[in-house]
Amino acid sequence: MIGADRITWLKTHTILHKLSEPALADLNEVLSDRPLAQDEILSERDQPPDGIYILYQGQLQSDRPQGSYCLTAGTVLHLQDILLERNSNETLTALCDSQLWQMSRDEFSHLLNRHSEISRLFSQQLAAELDRVSAELDYERQRQRELRPYLINRIRRGIIGTSRYAVRLRQSIKNAAQSRDSVLIFGEPGLEKDNMASLIHYGSPQRREPMIQLTSSLLQTSGADLFGRVNGKPGLLEWLGEGTLVLNNIQDLPEELREPIAQLLKTQTYHPVSRDRDHPPVTRTCQARIILISERTAPEFTDCIAHSIKVPPVRVRKTDIKALVDYNLSLCCRSRGIPQPRVTPEAIRRLQSYDFPNNLRELSELVKRAVTQADGAEELTEELFWSQDDKTTRLRFNLLKSYPQLRQFLRGQFWTEGLNYGIVTWLFAVVVILLFVGPQTRDQNVALNLFWAWWWPLILLAFPFVGRLWCAVCPFMIYGELSQKLSLKLFPRKLKPWQRQVAERWGGWFLFGLFALIFLWEELWHLQNTAYLSSCLLLLITAGAVIFSLLFERRFWCRYLCPIGGMNGLFAKLSMTELRAKTGICSAECSTYQCYKGGPEKGEGQETGGCPLYSHPAQLQDNRDCVLCMTCLKACPHRSVEVNLRPPGIELWTTHTPHSYEVALLFLLLGGVFLRRLPQLQGLLGWSFNLESFSQHLELSVLALVVPAIAPLLAYALIQGIHRLWKTPLPKPFTTLAYGYLPLVWGGNLAHYLHLGLGEAGRVLPVTLATFGMSGANLPIWVADPAVISFLQGTLLIVSTLLSLILTQKIARKSWRFLLPQHLSAIALGWSLWAIILP
Repeated sequence: MIGADRITWLKTHTILHKLSEPALADLNEVLSDRPLAQDEILSERDQPPDGIYILYQGQLQSDRPQGSYCLTAGTVLHLQDILLERNSNETLTALCDSQLWQMSRDEFSHLLNRHSEISRLFSQQLAAELDRVSAELDYERQRQRELRPYLINRIRRGIIGTSRYAVRLRQSIKNAAQSRDSVLIFGEPGLEKDNMASLIHYGSPQRREPMIQLTSSLLQTSGADLFGRVNGKPGLLEWLGEGTLVLNNIQDLPEELREPIAQLLKTQTYHPVSRDRDHPPVTRTCQARIILISERTAPEFTDCIAHSIKVPPVRVRKTDIKALVDYNLSLCCRSRGIPQPRVTPEAIRRLQSYDFPNNLRELSELVKRAVTQADGAEELTEELFWSQDDKTTRLRFNLLKSYPQLRQFLRGQFWTEGLNYGIVTWLFAVVVILLFVGPQTRDQNVALNLFWAWWWPLILLAFPFVGRLWCAVCPFMIYGELSQKLSLKLFPRKLKPWQRQVAERWGGWFLFGLFALIFLWEELWHLQNTAYLSSCLLLLITAGAVIFSLLFERRFWCRYLCPIGGMNGLFAKLSMTELRAKTGICSAECSTYQCYKGGPEKGEGQETGGCPLYSHPAQLQDNRDCVLCMTCLKACPHRSVEVNLRPPGIELWTTHTPHSYEVALLFLLLGGVFLRRLPQLQGLLGWSFNLESFSQHLELSVLALVVPAIAPLLAYALIQGIHRLWKTPLPKPFTTLAYGYLPLVWGGNLAHYLHLGLGEAGRVLPVTLATFGMSGANLPIWVADPAVISFLQGTLLIVSTLLSLILTQKIARKSWRFLLPQHLSAIALGWSLWAIILP
């Protein structure tokens, strides 16, 4: 393009249209063509320009400290730099093949000397630009004054950690930062959700725009502070421009603002507040990004939100605990100007076992407190990190930590392999043989004496102390495991996996029915004084263990079907000891789950076959599911497993899940006490059944098992009636409250067997000789006076009744007046047991 055409183009496309015709003509004479290829650099920042350029075709990119800009046709380049004799403040690069006109410095200098109007044009342009900058400066000053109370100027920290939760959270923040769409960030208190909003804003292309945070509950219900007023003060949205608005605690937003905020999120429009209802305000467009922060999901805004980010609590990020502690420790020590101490592995394990209800805020406070208490120590030990315990760890005392010798013993070979296969296996075989071939009465057969006068009282007495410990050395399952191992060696195959759903649903009822049959068999055929029938009972239970061990993996019989195991699991709930694992350590450190699945030796963890009951110690909530075999303790390489002292029965009012079949078994065991005292029961109730008649004996036995459950059912029906009549608080289900009778059931059974334990167990020496046909009349015996036995039985019944009343109150968490029917029922049952047990 040459001549008049170029002059015309300069008039219509550039700022030079104000020049006179002679000046434009002389300018046209000195312009020359300058092609520029794509990505070719025309000039660089901080370098003197070699002339003036006019962009005729194409596009250039201007890279300045303030940012990057796109220049189009008609732009005059370096005019101000040449006039002010300064270096260029930008780097110019061709975005595509472009065509420019250029004029050298000398040519422009000669042109400027001939036409002074060029200098005047520049001065006018500079004055206009100065006015514009001054107006922008005034606006920006006022804007900063309005936004300053709410500004968030920096990011406190990034996302710390390498867990999958931390990685996922980083990616969610990155995705949200790439768009201008609205975001909902929700999670528990103390998770620094406002910092997540800062990460989104300052990671976005609009990072140079302001970011403000408002507390939702403090907003005016009219919305004037946010939306402004018609013909009045602008709102924060208008001052914010393309910045980011963070509404904190959106769950506390006033009801009047919920609909306008929903409209703002959905359409990016809002209406300033107007007092003139006849003339609705003009709709305005919001250019800001909106971020909502809440402690829970916000259903009313779900359809309006493009991105929802759930911030995971600290309790699920156990693998990040060490990184979080190190980061907070570094900040704390840097602010105090002290060397950073080392955190011991035991301290990290303790923190990993804690759930941090206040999340990151609480963790930071724990670290600061530990540094203060350490007082310059080189390392922070676990004693310095103390926090509020939750209901699963409160009032616990770890025996393994306080008594290392106990830990060493329980991890040794004697417990339980040496004891089971070296002693119990052979002892059980001897007992069964003696029951078959020896004398048939309890006063002449030591095996029968051991079974009824020793085993029953001792195992009942052990429940409050060691729970289900008997199951760890139970001979029934030892023979089941031996049969399983031998059959797999002879006939290699894969055993059936557990049908858990079916077993959970019907297994309890199976063992309930089996226990009922055993009770009837014991009473009708006098098992307590018939040796070979007692042996048959032991062999019957052993046969069940063997059969199901040949079919299923591990100890399926023990977990779901064994009647003795069912009773042990029920009474184990009252125990003052428990086996648990630190869930934090398990989730943070363990990736093999050898305590559950089994596996080879790892670290200090031994090679094991995994938990025989398929229970993970970190998930244990009920003593019923642990037999204290210590397989998990041996397998764990992280010292996560604990054996704790605890308040007896605490799980019944904290973490317990009731089961109907357990309640049925509970009342069956209560009925078993009445069953063993049929003559006294007849005298108490005035019945006249002929116990010499099998049919009448059977009828009375069934009644004895059923009748004791009537009182608790009537008591609960009365509680329900009172609730409906007087609108009292809704009672808990019967299956929950029924566990309140558990101490009474345990006390009744133990009181019954005390007369055997204290009256016959001490005759073991003469009975042993009598078993082999010899006289032991001169051997010592140790028996209690009947008055002493009666005193102990009465004391036990009184204490167990009182414990039932206390446990019922703890489970129900209601006024004693509300639970009076159940309390009276427990007292009546306690009195009934007193009447039939005490002579």
